Amino acid sequence: MDIDYAIKREEPPTIIETNTPNVVDLYEKWERYEDAREEKKLRNKCEDSSDMVAEARREKISERMKILQDLVPGFNKVIGKALVLDEIINYIKSLQRQVERFLPSNFRVEEDRVNPLPPFQAVLDKKRKIRRKIEAVGIPYTFVSANCFGAYFVNYLLRSYEKKNNITVYGNSDTKAVLNYEEDIAMYTIKVANDPRTCNRVVTYPPSKNIISQNELISLWEQKGGQNFRKEFVAEEEIVNLSESLPPPHNIPVPILHSVFVRGDLVNFELRENDLEASSLYPDYNYTSIHKLLDIFLANPPTPASAAFE
Repeated sequence: MDIDYAIKREEPPTIIETNTPNVVDLYEKWERYEDAREEKKLRNKCEDSSDMVAEARREKISERMKILQDLVPGFNKVIGKALVLDEIINYIKSLQRQVERFLPSNFRVEEDRVNPLPPFQAVLDKKRKIRRKIEAVGIPYTFVSANCFGAYFVNYLLRSYEKKNNITVYGNSDTKAVLNYEEDIAMYTIKVANDPRTCNRVVTYPPSKNIISQNELISLWEQKGGQNFRKEFVAEEEIVNLSESLPPPHNIPVPILHSVFVRGDLVNFELRENDLEASSLYPDYNYTSIHKLLDIFLANPPTPASAAFE
């Protein structure tokens, strides 16, 4: 019997004990042929699938390149992917040269110098990543640490608009914080944004007349208003528990209070060689002290503000 012909035909009869060696050999060859054919089918199927994936990838790249062509001036005249990528790189570099100064709107704590409770720490971690990226690509920057917005926190702590006889105190009331009037923060920021001395530097706003504890703030308010208040203390343990139990984003303000008024993170570090202090940079600027800010509250109390958190 012709072996090639036998292999190409339908499956031979199942081998039995009485089959001759030639019949057994024919069946085994048929089996090997079938195995090879199935393997080839599977390989072809995989190759087709890989070709489809590669084609989809090429189409996606082409779509992205078309988007870039629409974004970059004169880009549609460039032919060849290598030249296209060179053109993109040159355009990005030209944009970097156009950025005179990056001044992120992060007017809080100096994020590289504090380690608050986890909910607030997660917010600062995001800002640290942005800071590291800016430094890495070489974009000129000025990072501002304005500390606490004074009017907001005076309103929050004293709650003068509620006309109550009690004031809530966080921690032991003796920890120092920095409370800067918002108008002064704005003026200092305008100055540092246009000052060559502050390029690629961190500028902090801790003027000496605005460093105050809750106890000192309450006593000063009592003196100015002629009223005594009953202090209701919130223990550190309770604040920590709240930061762990409240759902986001309500769990963020609590660790901010803990960081500022319990741990004293705003004043617990020394300025580094590369850091600058705003009131020293601009000694002629007459900033609003806490005393003056409380006078503003007595004469014309600002409307309580709301803060938004991530």
